[in-house]
Amino acid sequence: MSALSSEIPASASALKDQGNAALAASHFAEAADLYTQAIEIHEHPVFFSNRAMAYIRMEQYGLAIVDADSSIKMDPEYVKAYYRRGSAQFALGKNKQAKKDFKKVCQMKPKDKDARKKLAACTQAVKEALFAMAIESEETAPLSQTLDPMQWSINNTYEGPHPHPSGLLDSSEQEESMFTPGMLPLDFVMAAVQGFKEQKLIHKRYVARLLISCKKMFESICTLQDLHVPPLGPDGTPETARITVCGDTHGQFYDVLNIFELNGYPSADNPYLFNGDFVDRGSWGLEVVLTYFLFKLADPTSIHLTRGNHETKNMNKIYGFEGEVKHKYDVNIFNLFLEVFSYLPLAATINNKVFVVHGGLSSEENVTLDDIRNIKRGCEPPEGGLFSDLLWSDPQPFPGKAPSKRGVGYSFGPDITAAFLDNNGLELLVRSHEVKDEGYLVEHASKCITIFSAPNYCDSMGNKGAFIHFGHDMEPKFTQYEHSPHPDIRPMAYAQGMGGLMGL
Repeated sequence: MSALSSEIPASASALKDQGNAALAASHFAEAADLYTQAIEIHEHPVFFSNRAMAYIRMEQYGLAIVDADSSIKMDPEYVKAYYRRGSAQFALGKNKQAKKDFKKVCQMKPKDKDARKKLAACTQAVKEALFAMAIESEETAPLSQTLDPMQWSINNTYEGPHPHPSGLLDSSEQEESMFTPGMLPLDFVMAAVQGFKEQKLIHKRYVARLLISCKKMFESICTLQDLHVPPLGPDGTPETARITVCGDTHGQFYDVLNIFELNGYPSADNPYLFNGDFVDRGSWGLEVVLTYFLFKLADPTSIHLTRGNHETKNMNKIYGFEGEVKHKYDVNIFNLFLEVFSYLPLAATINNKVFVVHGGLSSEENVTLDDIRNIKRGCEPPEGGLFSDLLWSDPQPFPGKAPSKRGVGYSFGPDITAAFLDNNGLELLVRSHEVKDEGYLVEHASKCITIFSAPNYCDSMGNKGAFIHFGHDMEPKFTQYEHSPHPDIRPMAYAQGMGGLMGL
């Protein structure tokens, strides 16, 4: 007899219903807690499967898989458990396992169009991975070394800005020289940003020039950036000197514009550090990351970037950036983005006191700053180890370390944070990677700060955004803000195949 037919106590059923309502209202942590209370009263496959859905919404894919496993063990015929386990597996890049689950769903529900769509996406991902391995084994030259941007002509119908004040340049060499670090005119950058605001793009040829130049520039920057607060601030005095640290912005371009409105545009005396996850989820990831790259090329001291777990090929495929770039430009531009992402620095220090990284600390003991400096880039992150941990790990309130709820990376306690800082002569860890209701959270005896800069994340979370100022005293000063209105395009509008990944 199916476990679904077993009698459910009324109290547990009521908690399940409350959890469903919380999930529908995007109160994911509350939903997970309500399902947990229901499970404590009566273990039931529906409760485990629903909690798995809440965990998926919170990007805690490891816990989602555990709950889906429990649901399937209790009732091997409960189709939603396979669906949710497949969704979590796909989010972790475990395409073969995800394919197996969605194939099972299609066998059980052959008329389910969404399941067939997801099975097709998994099948395609497996094929693409095999093809990519074959291409890599041939050791072909990267696209950035073989692509000629001049193949894309700029005709009279293009109404966007040109990097040279006189307009279109005659020679490739002249045009290329404009896209060298420190040479790109700020007027061009500001005109491009204004165009993005009006949902107008710059020409594909200029984007290719920008990305090829940015790849070369990031290759020359150390894996661990040594940053310093400038001597003078925006008003020319030491009292206002600062560097601004922002967390995830996730394609929320109009919220990035709000940051600049509140805090000023990037410049040598108003530098920013954006701490990864520029793209995916929000539907203007292209505009966000192009804005950062344009400012970086115009003045390399004005903006600094670290890589997040979403500046990776697999996450871009699932969460929308690949589809967005292909929609707005083409596959060649997307592949250039992947090359640039692979050379982004992984961390930074500020005034030799603050350590900034997207995810967190490693499961490995006695990690030094030199260990981080020596990480080889130019590739996708491995499944485990220091490189992966820096992008994926999260803090936990209790001592020690544990496997991450996400299914990738580790959770690290306050003792791990204190030991890393003490061993490396540092005072504070700043990381991002997690939504926080107030836009930031201070924990681990005030030695760890999470900063998150995408307010009302995915148009549903209701959280504030925040950024941090560090002046010469190196005391963190927080600014919070609400979300800004944007054109009527939903989050993940360009996510192909897995556009319904988060759905019930």
